[in-house]
Amino acid sequence: MPEISTNDVVALRKATGAGMMDAKRALADAGGDLEKAKDLLRERGLADARKRSTRVTTQGAIGHYLHYQADRPVIGVLVELAAETDFVAKSPDFQQAARDLAMHVAAARPRWVRREDIPEDILAHEKELIAAQARNEGKPDKVVDKIVEGRLRVFYEEHVLYDQPFVNPEKFQGTVGEMVNGLAGSMGENILVRRFARIGVGEPIT
Repeated sequence: MPEISTNDVVALRKATGAGMMDAKRALADAGGDLEKAKDLLRERGLADARKRSTRVTTQGAIGHYLHYQADRPVIGVLVELAAETDFVAKSPDFQQAARDLAMHVAAARPRWVRREDIPEDILAHEKELIAAQARNEGKPDKVVDKIVEGRLRVFYEEHVLYDQPFVNPEKFQGTVGEMVNGLAGSMGENILVRRFARIGVGEPIT
């Protein structure tokens, strides 16, 4: 994999409005070629995401999913997928995406939609635990911060909806965030997951 510099990522984000991780992944897939990375972001519907993200989303759909076991539902999920217009919200692709997201939440059990939704105290505690673990493993202090950053990515993938790989790779290969941004790009609207609720029979109440 080519070395991707921070300056290249910043330049690509400035040119396309794509998110940091989307820009970095596009550069890696393009072998570090900035122009090819721009084309990849456009193909994936991720260019101009920043411009769309400021537009108001007052429409949407509720995706739902019930997981059955022995002929009875044991997991129920509701997901609010938001859009700008009723026209997009009622489209078959949008409605299917809402259902797919509910199925994903049932299987992957995220705790938050985005990284910024994580309470500061929980994130700080996680960082402290990772740092302490690294020091107990004998890692020098000068590399502890990098280790924390790397292991936090695993934490995000486990608990943050947008960072999780979508559970059905036959339908979409990538993270949920990329899936939602791709839908937004193809439909030309600001589309986002506003919230979700997951209830499992017998699971602890949190």
